[in-house]
Amino acid sequence: MKLKHRISAIGCAVVMIMMLSVSAFASVDLNAAFTIESNAISGWPQAGDVVEAVGAVMEAETGTLVYSKGADALRYPASITKLMTLLVAVENSSLTDQVTFTETMLRDIASDSSNIGMQVGEIMSMEACLNALMIQSANEVATQIAEYVGGTEQNFVNMMNEKAAELGCKNTHFNNANGLPDENHYTTARDMALIVRAGLKNPTFRQIVGSTDYTIPATNLNPQARAMHTHHPLLAKESTLYYEGVIGGKTGNSAASGKTLVTIAERNGTTYIAVLMYGPDMNTISVDCANILNYAFGNFTKVEVPGGYAVVPSQMTVSDLRTEDTEKGNTIIRRYYLGNYRVGTGKEIKATPTPTVSPTPIATPTTIEQPQSDISDAMFGRDETENSKITNPFGSPDEWSSMSKILLKVMIGMAAVLVVLIVVMIIKDHRD
Repeated sequence: MKLKHRISAIGCAVVMIMMLSVSAFASVDLNAAFTIESNAISGWPQAGDVVEAVGAVMEAETGTLVYSKGADALRYPASITKLMTLLVAVENSSLTDQVTFTETMLRDIASDSSNIGMQVGEIMSMEACLNALMIQSANEVATQIAEYVGGTEQNFVNMMNEKAAELGCKNTHFNNANGLPDENHYTTARDMALIVRAGLKNPTFRQIVGSTDYTIPATNLNPQARAMHTHHPLLAKESTLYYEGVIGGKTGNSAASGKTLVTIAERNGTTYIAVLMYGPDMNTISVDCANILNYAFGNFTKVEVPGGYAVVPSQMTVSDLRTEDTEKGNTIIRRYYLGNYRVGTGKEIKATPTPTVSPTPIATPTTIEQPQSDISDAMFGRDETENSKITNPFGSPDEWSSMSKILLKVMIGMAAVLVVLIVVMIIKDHRD
């Protein structure tokens, strides 16, 4: 029987490994073409197409996709991977941490790879590392951050995948911390938006992702300060493509991924995250990114609902939406839909009825007359005056007289003798 159980357990383990392997080696189809799925939503403002294969625009407060073109299709992210690297790093380290560079990062220093020329043994603050990660897209720095935070690079990659799953990313698998080409390293436009949405809730993430300039001070092995400036076209103020309201973003590029771009913009209290992947060149993808952000800001309004927000086409109001309620304890989760498309969520605390409390009548003390008994008075040491109004006719033990205590001891002694006699009789019966 034990052998049978062992065989069954081994079989289950093999099946799980096979399932994980299938998940980790999903196929990226670079030839797949997509239409703008969000245009099919009834009553939705119609959006123009983009050159890029896939794209999404997500409203950060609600997580609503207002623009979706192949948003769940697998694509190689290239360096926009570093947005997840940044998120995991800021959640598990301090900006004042001192990072010592090891030989692990050497393989990611190449003439055709973004780097800042770090040396083995060089020490740099985590703040400097994260700015180099975002502004200069330094691949060797991404690898060293991973080793420092995770203990090993692989453990950090595991942390990235765990975080992705936690955030609801259903089509993402990371295989490194920098986004260098790897056929088992992929994500989607929707999943990247979810990652950025989570990051924006972290003040350090917001600070670093929006940084346009940073100077790395001299280190123990490099006496020269290194100045860095963003090369994100919509983030650089001197760029002709600078986007008003932009608060951060990341570029990416490789032969397999094409151009990838994430841009975060905020206007009038509403924040949108735009993601485009597999673009032909940085100018085209930047123009398309600005266009879909303009579409979002120009056609939708974020409205407050009880305990949350919803995003509606500008010509509509909350009254045009339908709702579905789910109860969780004493909270009502209310989801808002335009047709069958979810556009927001709110929460309400269920009203608790106030219990009616009937007034409690005040009890009138009852006078208990002491029985007129000479015997009881003598036994318990009480006179008529002391016991004219009491609630316990026997008083408290402290009130007992010495005579009553003697009688009590006598009764206990008699009971003990009786028990001994009964035991002796039982023994005698058995012998007979």
